Amino acid sequence: MKITDKAESGMERCVRCTLPITWETLYFDDEGVCNICRNWDAKQKTVNWDDREKQLLKIIEDRKKENASYDCIVPFSGGKDSTFTLWAIVRRYGLKPLVVSFDHGFYRPRTIENRTRTFRRLGVEVITFTPNWHVVRKLMLEALIRKGDFCWHCHAGVFAFPMRIAVKFQIPLVIWGEGGGEYEGYFKFADLEETDEWKFNRRIILGMRAEDMAGFIGEELRDLEPYIYPSKKELEQAGIKSLPLGKFIPWDVRKQVEIIKRELDWQEDEIESGFPGPTYEKVECMFTGMRDYIKYLKRGFSRITHLTTLDIKHGRMSREDAMEYIEKYEKRKPKSLGVFLEYIGINEQEFNEIVLKHVIPPAKSIDPVIIPEGPELWDHNLWFRETKQEMENKT
Repeated sequence: MKITDKAESGMERCVRCTLPITWETLYFDDEGVCNICRNWDAKQKTVNWDDREKQLLKIIEDRKKENASYDCIVPFSGGKDSTFTLWAIVRRYGLKPLVVSFDHGFYRPRTIENRTRTFRRLGVEVITFTPNWHVVRKLMLEALIRKGDFCWHCHAGVFAFPMRIAVKFQIPLVIWGEGGGEYEGYFKFADLEETDEWKFNRRIILGMRAEDMAGFIGEELRDLEPYIYPSKKELEQAGIKSLPLGKFIPWDVRKQVEIIKRELDWQEDEIESGFPGPTYEKVECMFTGMRDYIKYLKRGFSRITHLTTLDIKHGRMSREDAMEYIEKYEKRKPKSLGVFLEYIGINEQEFNEIVLKHVIPPAKSIDPVIIPEGPELWDHNLWFRETKQEMENKT
């Protein structure tokens, strides 16, 4: 008989962490423990991390022998993971990277400062690409309608554009941050996955290719080229390896944040969907709160569940305390909703109708009207705004 914990919502949750059954790729074993926790056990007990790093060092050594203009590409946002990865590649492993950044349009002021300071302190060369804002707005709305997830353009661009640069400049090594398996069950720590076309199509773009989206939003395919992942033939001809650093070293976010704060003066920030006060978690995006709010409406949980689960795994919090935090902080409507609705050109009622069509059983539909609004972020009034008339003139 399977043993699981049921919260007030009626959803089953892992008896060890706080993840509910609506977490993507989640399932429970007969002891009521989720597969993510079991994967975590493998990370702690069965993976030989010394051997893993030796494999990484061999890849790095072989690449350095090429004596090319750049040893690798590091995709970069300015958040905690990409900042630590860049620091490690430059300072710990002595590589010369080309930093490639896809600017999704939602970087916050403190993130921009963090990025500039990081680039200058590490002494790196950077390519930053900013996509067409008119196309971005259409993609946000289309993805929200079709998948209940407005982040398609960000995820597609962040993963496809660095690979396109790797092909264009013939740089055969791309090094990402955390690996699969930390938060979902697509990959196991026992496996050394690559960030490849399968991962891109299945996990990143929700099965909707740029070719599909061009037709959906009525744009020419050339306007969506930044979101097209290179073909298998192109990648093989360039001999490109695309690897997550988190599969070669034990990934510990808190320890890594302490490193980048000390070495790079990386600054934390507040987010709408986290615990009160400064945090390191997803501070680079002004719509982190919106993404988590949609997750709450669709799946019955939000970022507090994710954060408490990590703290439980690292022995920093009990499950009992975690459930109390979830109850206290998770049910919040972000102030950023108004800005978001301006960007995609719909009202709150239309937004609610769209999102509630994507509720994932056994999560139950929640009436958004009764959800209390959270506090405004310090930089909220600094964000780019478009008046209704301006938007009408552009469409």
